[in-house]
Formats: sequence, C-alpha cells, structure tokens
Amino acid sequence: MSLSLEEAQQRVVSICKSRQLAIDTIPLQVAVGRVLAEDAHASDDIPAFDNSAMDGFAVRGEDLPCEGEARFQVMETLLAGHVTQRVLGVGQCMRIMTGARMPNGADTVVIKERVRVEANIAVIGAGERQGSNVRPRGEEMLAGQLAVGRGQRIRATHASLLASLGMDRVRVFRQPRASIISTGDELVMPGQSCSGAQIYNSNGFGLAALLGGAGAQLDRADESPDGLPFRHVADDREQLRCALLDAARASEVVITSGGVSAGEADHLPGLVRELGQVHFWKVRLRPGMPFLFGEIEGALLFCLPGNPVSSLVTFQSLVRPALRALQGDRELHPRWLNARLVAPVRKQHQRTEMLRGSLESGEDGTLNVRVSSRQGSAMISGMLAADVLVEFPESAQTLDAGQVVRVFPIQHD
Repeated sequence: MSLSLEEAQQRVVSICKSRQLAIDTIPLQVAVGRVLAEDAHASDDIPAFDNSAMDGFAVRGEDLPCEGEARFQVMETLLAGHVTQRVLGVGQCMRIMTGARMPNGADTVVIKERVRVEANIAVIGAGERQGSNVRPRGEEMLAGQLAVGRGQRIRATHASLLASLGMDRVRVFRQPRASIISTGDELVMPGQSCSGAQIYNSNGFGLAALLGGAGAQLDRADESPDGLPFRHVADDREQLRCALLDAARASEVVITSGGVSAGEADHLPGLVRELGQVHFWKVRLRPGMPFLFGEIEGALLFCLPGNPVSSLVTFQSLVRPALRALQGDRELHPRWLNARLVAPVRKQHQRTEMLRGSLESGEDGTLNVRVSSRQGSAMISGMLAADVLVEFPESAQTLDAGQVVRVFPIQHD
C-alpha cells in the first residue's frame, strides 16, 4: 500500500475535508488562530467618512495660494471622534487632528509643520496640493465588499480588520479534540531513572506542542491542568488496544508515535485493521516511511514512526494538512520557497526525501540552502538547527550544486 508523498497527502486531505468540523460562534477576542467559517463583508464604507491623515489645518483647496502666502482664519479645533456643524467659508480653516472627520467645505489638510500660526491666523505658503492628506470615504473598502474570506485562519491583522467592521463575534470551525499515545518499552519519562537500554520520551512533548500550534484541543492523560498531554503505553498488544479504543472514544483525532513498522513489537498495523480501517500504510518518504493513516470508531488515526525526526517530518507533511482540512482552512499545505543548493546531494533510494537545511542569502541576493550534515532520523538537534525541509524528489538520485530546489519552512510550533 506504499504511496508517494503526494498521493498520501491527497488521500489524507480528501478524507479530512469530508469530516469538516461543526461551526462555533465565539467572541472576537478569542478568535485568533481559529478558521473563519463564513465570509465577512463590510457593512459600511471604510472609512465611513472623509478624515484627516495628518495633524494640520483643514482648508478649501481652491483657497490655497499659487504663489506667495495666504492667510486663513482659524475657526475651531477638530479632535478625532468629534463632529462640527460649521461649514468652512472662503479664507477660513480649522485645526484638525489625525483621524478627525473633515469639516464640510474642506477638502485638503496642510500638515502643521508647513503652517505658521500668528494668533488666530494660519499662514500657508505656495506649493500645497489640493486634496492632500485626506483619507476619502471608502478608500479602504466599500460597503458589501469582501473583507475576510471563509477558510481564512484568523491572525492579529484579521482580528483588527474584523473589529473595524463592527464585528464582536465570529463564526469559526470547531477545533478537533486530539489524543496522543506514545509507545515503546524503551521509553522513560524525563525526570525518571534511565537504564542503559532506555531513552527519554521526547516525541510526546514535541507532538503535543505541534498539535497545540495546529489548533487542536489536547486530551490530557489526567484531569489536572498540568497533566501530561499524552499517554505512554508499553509494547503490549492488549494495553495498546485498550489505549486506542479509549482515545478514539474521547477524541476526533488520535496521534500515535512508534510501533508502526513491521517489527516483532510493532502492533499498530494489525490492531488498526482489527479495530477499524487502514486508509493506507507506508509512504515513499524518508524519513517517515512507516506512516499509517486509518480510523477507529470514527476517530481519525495518524500513526507516526518512533524516530523523533521521522515523527516531526510526517507531522509537518501529512498531519498538519489533515488538521487544517478538518478545520476548514483554505491553506492546507505549507508555502514553499525556491532556493539554490550550496553543495550537491545524492541518495540511493526511490523515495522523496526531506532533508534538513538552513537558508542563506547569496551575494547576488538569491536564496541559497545548505543541507545539514546531521540527517539521522533520531537526531532531534539536527531538526532544531534547521529552518527548512529540502525536498529531494522521488525520481531524482542527484541534485547538483546551484540547482534550484523547493524548501519548506519548518514550523516548530
């Protein structure tokens, strides 16, 4: 059932899109990071009135001098948020602050640094342009215009724009509930004694951080606020069966780490077939070939390899797009960049390889990428030192120095 990386991504996304989550209505102040579930349109022009772009003096443009100076009587001061009923006449002006509504009759603002004030008179010299320093009504957006589209993950700027539309609540897709199961007799928790044949459990912590950053609500191993965000299960088939069923009944997404290859203690492929359905097992990807995607009792199951880098790479390549699809996100895959290889790389296998690399700026301003020498799938430090994944296509065996390749920025959270 081994699929190419592209085929695996397409299958994951297709299934997850069909399971798109329900919609919640939430306050705008907690909406950052959530995905908008309906289009947001401007209910009025933005700005809704002509206003000053600078602190200065509002005048009639036709009164500006072509040469020499002109004198204007200062009628009043306009602050942002205040309105005047006065209409400017010939030779009159008003002191105005940034954002204040333009008074009737005025169409130009002369910045205060270019005005000389003598008692109640503003003296303005030649060279000012009619209509300058004014933000016209509807300059940013007209009533009815689309402001933020459905499927947009809300960031700080989106929240600010939605607030400018007068929205205090928004409709968003619900976040998936997720459980993590870390497997392996060789794992012990940090803080515990570690024998000569054991290693500390790192995947549980890394995957929990990645899931939280991808918008999932984590099911904790116990009910306390500081409880572990994952469960550790030994390489015992019955214990793993019970853990899978418990997680599937509590969550919509279950992530496992380890136990998914073809070894004596790799129970997951057989258990998933027995308890539910395997959508595919194995991807032509390095690191991360033994990845399994399936479901148990309606919960989507992503079984990741146990090697830490394999786990992180498969999360970036396959799990994150799945979580985005579940939440209605229109940007399912990370944006890629083009960069030139600093040195040649080679491989012996027929799989897509995701190499860890670091971006550099060339002397001519082009983007270069240097592949790390630390490519072992157990080397977490090699992942941490990198800022991109370099795509080595399945069909290629050699990439030459100077060749342009696709690189994917690593999302560390």
